[in-house]
Amino acid sequence: MVPRSATLALNESINARRAAGQDILHLGFGEAGLPVLPEIAAALAEGATENSYAPVAGTVRAREAAARYLSRRGLRTDTEQVILAPGSKALLYAAIAVLPGDVVLPIPSWVTYPAQIGFLGKRAIGVPIPRIAGGVPDPDLLEPALAKARQEGADPRILILTVPDNPTGTIAGADLIARVCEIADRHGMTIICDEIYRDLAYDPESMHSPATLLPHRTIVTGGLSKSMALGGWRIGFLRTPPGRAGQELAAQITGLGSEVWSCLAGPMQAAAVFAFDAPAEVTAHIAASRRLHASIARAAHTVFAKAGVACRAPQAGFYLYPDLELFRPALAARGIETGVALADHLLDEYGIGVLAGEHFGDTRESLRFRAATSLLYGQTADQRWEALGSNDPTSLPWIAAALDRLHTALQSLG
Repeated sequence: MVPRSATLALNESINARRAAGQDILHLGFGEAGLPVLPEIAAALAEGATENSYAPVAGTVRAREAAARYLSRRGLRTDTEQVILAPGSKALLYAAIAVLPGDVVLPIPSWVTYPAQIGFLGKRAIGVPIPRIAGGVPDPDLLEPALAKARQEGADPRILILTVPDNPTGTIAGADLIARVCEIADRHGMTIICDEIYRDLAYDPESMHSPATLLPHRTIVTGGLSKSMALGGWRIGFLRTPPGRAGQELAAQITGLGSEVWSCLAGPMQAAAVFAFDAPAEVTAHIAASRRLHASIARAAHTVFAKAGVACRAPQAGFYLYPDLELFRPALAARGIETGVALADHLLDEYGIGVLAGEHFGDTRESLRFRAATSLLYGQTADQRWEALGSNDPTSLPWIAAALDRLHTALQSLG
């Protein structure tokens, strides 16, 4: 039996508790937590009559728009390099499926990667992240890990990076990415770089894609789930490397897609064209989203820091990855000795939902978890719009109350 995604399972569990009348502070789900921009809703409505099967890779118009979007980001992209699908998850799975070899992952990393790797009968080779940022393996540990994996019979030929990172909310810098790319190139590895949070980097100048360093070896994936808060619309893209190898890869992925998802829905392609062409409404909406995510994630980081909790400062999106090791004696006195036990305790005793680090590949004993701040913006569309337009969203009563509740729980735990 295939288990459900840990993030989706937690979200459904929390929603069930809320439906039963429980007051839950939801920090457990990576949804952007914002309303739909009216102009993109209108673009979707205009595409509602597009009910025919589209080409597997997407319509020329939609792929051209995605190529222009990527080119504006500094990745010169031809239309033929773009594949669209119902979400980047499907494209990640397809890329892992058609590429040869086993897969190297930074640890911790998004829960879906090892699950997909396992479904395909491949090995996941975890390498811890460095202290400064997540999303990439520590380059000092990467080469020894490759050697050990080969000694144990594995064939590490794919490397997944997440820039910016989920679950730590950080961005690997240029030097770090360059060191990892150099090792990957020397070992003939293909990089899959998940850049779904790229447009939510607080400082866009901090973004560096391995595709600019190893263009012939790097696949880039992304979509509109996070930047436009359209998770339920399932609009994802994949950019293949340039040249013949990229063309062959595109053919393999579209072949798989033709038998699995057929095509991205026509109305969604119309919405994608509007979003990727980035009219003023879209750029303003993303900028406001970025400011809100930064404001609340930084405020939550301050709460953790004041409680004495070690936590990397957020640099993108809406995630934090706190480490409550300092609280271990106090937690052990309550019978809490693992990350899952800590997450369960937070939910049962304080009504705070988080996802334990173990689900991201962390050790069972680690007292780390991922906290997502994006569902603190409000329970209604009106509250979320108000948060999005506020110059000081942390002062809004519902957000201030949520941060206070987190502070109180940490004080009690410690």
